[in-house]
Amino acid sequence: MKIHEYLLNCREISRLCSQNGWPDNDTLEVEILEQNESEAIATVRFEEILMQGSGCEAGRVHCFGKLRLPLSTTGDVKGMEILIGSGERLTYD
Repeated sequence: MKIHEYLLNCREISRLCSQNGWPDNDTLEVEILEQNESEAIATVRFEEILMQGSGCEAGRVHCFGKLRLPLSTTGDVKGMEILIGSGERLTYD
């Protein structure tokens, strides 16, 4: 799968969500920062859908991330590593 298609279909992108919601694929934006034969570095932005217990949409939160995407020799994505993101718990020394 190519980069955008992979990100639309992978479950790992939900780790960028900050409120236990899920990504809205219709809002996914991908920007390739660097790419070579073996990997791509990209930023992603999307809206996280938040739900109430009744099943109604409670709101939306903007989420982001910077990813490393290993590529096969044909340019297909083999996996995803989150370098930084809105859902990650960050600590500062």
